[in-house]
Amino acid sequence: MNKEKNEKNRNIIFNTMVALCIILLAVAVAPKSLQNDTFYTIKIGEYIAQNGISDLTQDTFSWHELPYTYPHWLYDLGIYLIYNAFGQPGIYVSTMIFTAILGWTIYLASSKFSKNKVASAVITFLAMYMLRTYVAARAQLVTFILFSLAVYFIEMFLETHKKRYAVYLIIIPLLIANLHCAVFPFYFVLFLPYIVEYLWITLIDWDLDYKIIAIVLKAMLKLPLKQSLKENCQKKLNNIPKTVERKRENREKRRQNPYRIKVKKDPFVKWLIVIVIIAGFTGFINPTGLGAYTYTYKIYQGNTTDSINEHLPVTLIESKEFLCALCLFLAILVFTDTKIKLSDLFMLAGLILLSFISRRQISMFIIFCAPILVRLISDMIEKYDKKTFQEIYKMLTSVLVSMIIVLLFGIGMLGQLNKMKMANTDYVDIATYPVDASTWMLENLDVQNIKLYNEYNYGSYLLFRGIPVFIDSRCDLYSPEFNADKDIFSDALNIAGIGIDYETEFKVYGVTHVILYGNSKLAMLLREDERYKIIYDDDYFTLFERLKTNEK
Repeated sequence: MNKEKNEKNRNIIFNTMVALCIILLAVAVAPKSLQNDTFYTIKIGEYIAQNGISDLTQDTFSWHELPYTYPHWLYDLGIYLIYNAFGQPGIYVSTMIFTAILGWTIYLASSKFSKNKVASAVITFLAMYMLRTYVAARAQLVTFILFSLAVYFIEMFLETHKKRYAVYLIIIPLLIANLHCAVFPFYFVLFLPYIVEYLWITLIDWDLDYKIIAIVLKAMLKLPLKQSLKENCQKKLNNIPKTVERKRENREKRRQNPYRIKVKKDPFVKWLIVIVIIAGFTGFINPTGLGAYTYTYKIYQGNTTDSINEHLPVTLIESKEFLCALCLFLAILVFTDTKIKLSDLFMLAGLILLSFISRRQISMFIIFCAPILVRLISDMIEKYDKKTFQEIYKMLTSVLVSMIIVLLFGIGMLGQLNKMKMANTDYVDIATYPVDASTWMLENLDVQNIKLYNEYNYGSYLLFRGIPVFIDSRCDLYSPEFNADKDIFSDALNIAGIGIDYETEFKVYGVTHVILYGNSKLAMLLREDERYKIIYDDDYFTLFERLKTNEK
């Protein structure tokens, strides 16, 4: 009884320490400066709060007349409510909170994959550090949490067979369809390793090859063949049950002591298939129509993925942390006797492939492969040095050591905050976004009756300030797949990059004003072009008026 009580107390101390460290890490990695997408998120949320969700089909923030999908309307509404109540500090704090929740869900899933809490904690801390570039007030941060919880619930469902986990696994895609429908299809990818493993083993256990041989032999016996040949066929047919039995026994022995890949047939996976089918219909419960089913396909059919950094393929030399993670997996699997579950191998291989296709998917690799790595490390420790890690765990669960570790994390967090303070980090970076220029335009121009050309990177901030834009970071809105074959996205990039004649394009679109980074190529040209007049200029941005004589 005392032993169980001591173990319970150790778990409480260790989990408390991990939770505090995760919170401190979340504070350290959460950026104070608002991210580009956050600006349009707040504005769209405000629009939904004021107008409801009865008609979410048209965009109201660009001066182009375009249809819009509103792929994360529920998240937008939630972020606006936080902003409306607490302002920019509220967004900052909410990002810390969501990051801490994400860290805890990764730890929860890792602990479920393995009973080694020390390995789970260490890998969780490393995963949070690797995810720091993906931490922002964007819908993806919430869906990261939901995906991580989904993996945990799948494992719990298969282990306990409790119905409540099935209910959770149906609720999660419903939330994703409304919080961030662009990643809705990815939810079902999480189930594939389990389902494919089950179907693969089922197919092998059918002994289909011998069933086919038996059918052929029976058919041959019905043919007018020589008696000796028929006797030979009958003999082979009679031997098939024994051969199959021996094959099954050998197969079972290999599964009990596999060489590299652990295979287990879990009959309860059949219910995962039922859950997937039911969850597939949750995308219809969405005020934006069929976006949950069509949005991702349209995005990847278009040209925006070729121009946006996060959608580009991975270059390993530029992704050193991802490369180190791959090397760690390979080292464990190649140079140790550690065995990997077939479902984990499918998940690992699939996410590596997705990460190579798009660097955005590295975040998914980190979240889902962290628990797999913990399981491999735990199995390795179990085989080679279990006692040492038991002693380490006992040491870490002493109150004094736990307090020291939390203190060290706190010192690291303070160092990060001091670095931010020294950098004078504001909620809005005036070198990146036209803060003063927007104020000037609102005070001196009738912004609702001009047609302003702006570059992609700061369009969302203009939108946030209530200034209709040429383009913003909602790239889907401006691609031909979403707006009746108008390729505003490509035109915007080509104009900014001097890839086409800017004056011709401005005339086609009826542009009246142009705002640019002061040191951009196009700004340099317009400064020398007598058809354009500088009406505002600061250290970072220049605003031009396109003279009416241009239309003659």
